[in-house]
Amino acid sequence: MSFQRIAILGCGLIGGSFALALKKRGFAGEIVGCDRADVLEKAKARGAIDAGTSELSEAVANADLVYLATPVVTILDLLPQVAKAAKPGALITDAGSTKVRICRLAKEVLPDNVSFLGGHPMAGREVGGIENADPDLFVGKKWGLIQDDRRGAEDAEKEFAELVEKLGAQPVWMDAETHDWAVALVSHLPQLVSTALASTTWDETDEDGLPLSLAGPGYRDLTRLAASPYELWRDICLTNGDNIARALDRLEQRLAHIRGLLRSRDLAEEFEKAQQTCAMLKRGGRE
Repeated sequence: MSFQRIAILGCGLIGGSFALALKKRGFAGEIVGCDRADVLEKAKARGAIDAGTSELSEAVANADLVYLATPVVTILDLLPQVAKAAKPGALITDAGSTKVRICRLAKEVLPDNVSFLGGHPMAGREVGGIENADPDLFVGKKWGLIQDDRRGAEDAEKEFAELVEKLGAQPVWMDAETHDWAVALVSHLPQLVSTALASTTWDETDEDGLPLSLAGPGYRDLTRLAASPYELWRDICLTNGDNIARALDRLEQRLAHIRGLLRSRDLAEEFEKAQQTCAMLKRGGRE
């Protein structure tokens, strides 16, 4: 592996899990973390990183691979700084939940001798932080990859895709626009639905705790995402608003359709579609 020094900017759930996953699978190079001092201390205690610094230029210098594992807007803020500090031949990748703006900015600010590979591991949780990092977080998960259209990046991209597979994930190649449309439906919309359901129930709950005190496993499953931090989702909504709005429109149309069928046996068709979707997920998303 040509990646011998890896810099991870953001040592929370995703960045920490990436580091722990590398360590568990025998990565023998150096992993340098960049974050606040208290986060770096926890990351070192967990054995995720070999060294830590709060200075971006110090972390990025001489790194063969730079992994930006922060919220989307922070990635956008950090990319120009990474562009100045990255060594020739380095590969820059990220874990941002939206890709169009990140990939566009990377193309603008990174020099030609530095490659960029947009990335998005579909492996988040509703709780964050290095304390929740897991070396097996990516096992069995999809990992979106956005190819750099500049020549000369192919070898580094191929090597990173092989690294993703070593971590137990499945690389899925696509363009940035397709990625942002897809995740609006399968990631961003579920979050907002979960948030809206929990918020609606909160408003309806009376002084005796009903209906919330009567909630069972189904309600808990549907509202699990509602515990996710606003700071993360604020950035996602800001950078993928158009796609999310279209997804919400489609859901509103579907709910209106279902409302009209409440007293009709035709509602069975909606359950059949839903069951077919669940069956596809079990088969890996393919017919």
